[in-house]
Formats: sequence, C-alpha cells, structure tokens
Amino acid sequence: MLGDITHAIQLAVAPVFLLTAVATLLSVLTGRLGRAIDRRRVLLSALAASDARFAAEEKGELVYVTRRIPVIYGAITMSVMGALLICLTIAAGFMAALAGTHLARAVAVLFVLAMVALIASLALFLREIYLAVKTVPSPLR
Repeated sequence: MLGDITHAIQLAVAPVFLLTAVATLLSVLTGRLGRAIDRRRVLLSALAASDARFAAEEKGELVYVTRRIPVIYGAITMSVMGALLICLTIAAGFMAALAGTHLARAVAVLFVLAMVALIASLALFLREIYLAVKTVPSPLR
C-alpha cells in the first residue's frame, strides 16, 4: 500500500510542474486582460473629450481592443479548465492507488482533455497577440 502511494506521488510530480506552467500562463493572460481593459477605459475617456481629427483613430483602436478582451477571457477560461483537469488527473491517480483499482483509462482521458484545453488556450493567446499587434496606433498628442 505504501509503495503504491509512493508510486502515485512520483507519477504526480510531472502534472504538478505542468500546473506551475499553467499558473504562469494565467498570470500573463490576466496581466494582458488588465492592460486591455485599462486601454479601453483610456480610449473611451479620450474619445469623449477629443476633437474630430483624433476621434476616428481612437475609434479604430477601440474596435481592436474591444475584440481582444473576449479572446483573452476565452484563453483564461481554457487555461483554468486545463488546470482543473490536471488536478482531476492527479486526484484520480491517487484514488486509484488508494483504492487499488485501475483507473489508467480515466487518467489518460483526463490528461488528454487537459492538453486539449491548454492547446486551445495557447491558440487563443496567439490570436490575442495577433490582434494586439494589429491595433491601430493612436497619434501622439
């Protein structure tokens, strides 16, 4: 029994390191979300106070920033889902070791689903970066 638990702990080390990577990704994504929301606020207040020559450029940038925010939300959602699935993978491995059952298929399915969620998160992250680069630059005042 102790040998099974020790083996389960050894197998859980790699997913735990993966959780650290996901936490780092979430930190980056929430930082980008905060910057996009702050930029939207600045653009909205500048748009209300600007003259007509800057209004079109600010509206153009506002469109891009507004498009970025839901993409970041999607990436965050998929990262959190991936992290939860990784946690479930670890828990299923421990439950299998404690109960003496074989949940290898369930663990494999949970891990594959976690990878799919993380792949989707990274794809959305890449899309958000593309949108950020394509943002219309605001004029210097």
